[in-house]
Amino acid sequence: MSAPGGTNPRAPRPAPQPDSRSDPQPDPGAAEAAGVAPAGSAASPANAADAIEAAYDAEFDQALALARAHTSTPHPRPAPAGNTGPATEEGDPEKPREAYDWAAAYDAEDGTSGAGAGTGVAWTAIEDAWTVDGPAAEAGTDDTPTRGARRESGPVPPHEAGASCDDTSRHRPASSSRAPSAAVRTWEEAREVALRAARETVARTAARPVPLLPLEQARGLALAEPLTALTDLPSFDTSAMDGWAVAGPGPWRLLPGAQALAGHQLTGAWERLDDGAAVPVATGARVPAGATAVLRSEHGEMAADGTRLHALRPLAQGEDIRPRGQECRAGDALVDQGTVVTAPVLGLAAAAGYDAVRVHPRPTAEVFVLGDELLGRGIPTDGLIRDALGPMLPAWLEALGTRVLGVHRLRDEEDCLAAALAASEADLVLTTGGTAAGPVDHVRPVLSRLGADLLVDGVAVRPGHPMLLAATAPGQHLVGLPGNPLAAVAGLLTLAAPLLAVLAGRDALPRTALPLAERAEGHPRDTRLLPVRVHGGKLCLLRYNGPAMLRGIANADSLAVVPPGGAEAGTTVEVLDLPRVGGCFT
Repeated sequence: MSAPGGTNPRAPRPAPQPDSRSDPQPDPGAAEAAGVAPAGSAASPANAADAIEAAYDAEFDQALALARAHTSTPHPRPAPAGNTGPATEEGDPEKPREAYDWAAAYDAEDGTSGAGAGTGVAWTAIEDAWTVDGPAAEAGTDDTPTRGARRESGPVPPHEAGASCDDTSRHRPASSSRAPSAAVRTWEEAREVALRAARETVARTAARPVPLLPLEQARGLALAEPLTALTDLPSFDTSAMDGWAVAGPGPWRLLPGAQALAGHQLTGAWERLDDGAAVPVATGARVPAGATAVLRSEHGEMAADGTRLHALRPLAQGEDIRPRGQECRAGDALVDQGTVVTAPVLGLAAAAGYDAVRVHPRPTAEVFVLGDELLGRGIPTDGLIRDALGPMLPAWLEALGTRVLGVHRLRDEEDCLAAALAASEADLVLTTGGTAAGPVDHVRPVLSRLGADLLVDGVAVRPGHPMLLAATAPGQHLVGLPGNPLAAVAGLLTLAAPLLAVLAGRDALPRTALPLAERAEGHPRDTRLLPVRVHGGKLCLLRYNGPAMLRGIANADSLAVVPPGGAEAGTTVEVLDLPRVGGCFT
């Protein structure tokens, strides 16, 4: 499995080495045009790293523009002798070899190409621009694919009957000719697409009956209908304190042998008090009719003979009496539809007379962890690494109110993944890794083979930009997470969390914003998601925020959404709370 080509802004990327045909190193002028200092200038390591990344991004744009320009005009200079660059048919304008040279070097450095050129993201983007885009290509709408959007360069090998994960034959995926600028969504757009996809699914299933569950089984689920009071609360005038129920002004005469206790009926002379009468009363007990107040135990004093009661302080009318219907009347709305049933909601429902409530069932999820290099146990060694996502994702999915059907480790084989996806009955399938363009990144070819509708094909966010969202079957979606751990977390919170929230009956996720305690370095064009802790009402950035790192997120309570270009200290930015156990967010 090829690791997604994420970039840690705090770790400078090594420049690709030139080959015999051209020098594909980033142009310092490209970085300057992007608004950052070129690599090698006097700057902090973080700024230098940002400058290097900006140079690569700007150089990519230049190469892509060069490729598009040459779709209708000849190459401006002769090809170097012996150059066996991308083939062109006789009579076609010559392909821009320097753009391809740069793309090959970029893909090799960024980890998105296989053993040779021609399989990486940059290479296929430029190839796509050459093949599909003309100089006057126009972007389409959300409903019309843009020119240069993902196309298949050839048929995906059919799924052989009886093929399984044990089949040792391995199909080479069709090259993905996706231009990053064509189908890639902004971070906000990607979230909205996920919400819209889930709402469409919910709308199609709106006629299905919603289960009525006992209160003890409803915790963590979302209410399918508003909670309305079945009775007045309280349902009778109730004493709020231990003391005496008194009628009229004092002093009061104590009725011999009388007392009002919680859960006991008032009978005879104790059922109604005349002015000047008092009876002992317990917290939660029914207050006798005619009582005008409750005198607390510490505020009253009995005469020595036990027949008279005196107040030690002034007593207000109605003091410490909870009148009937003080909290609500029968039929009043108590909690809105879509509210998660927490412990307080359970208590309120019980107090209002409910034994069961109608709640949305938990959406189901299944996780497929891809990668021949992953270990399930032991110390990483000999080029193998431990699987961090298999243990992490189920806990967070459950915290998002989801029932996890299983976590399965699959080998890097196209047929194996295709069979697993075809057999899954989960509402949401999550794959880890395989979303880049390497030789064993099979997610996109398998989705094409299964006839899935690709809704999000990359997001302009770091880390996590190779993430994707697809509709794989009626009522079923797939979120393809990058293989790097922090990049996968970004994909989970960007695409899976909003989709699951709606499927679980919640309209959306909570959105908050807080000021930054310090400047947050940004990507020149993409949104960044950075681990932070909230301290003193401000967001404190944490170290170890590279796409392959977990140390930062393990110590974080939130992710800060940093806009392109970064944000200064004191700037208010959106905060993504990390899911907590119990189906709720912090």
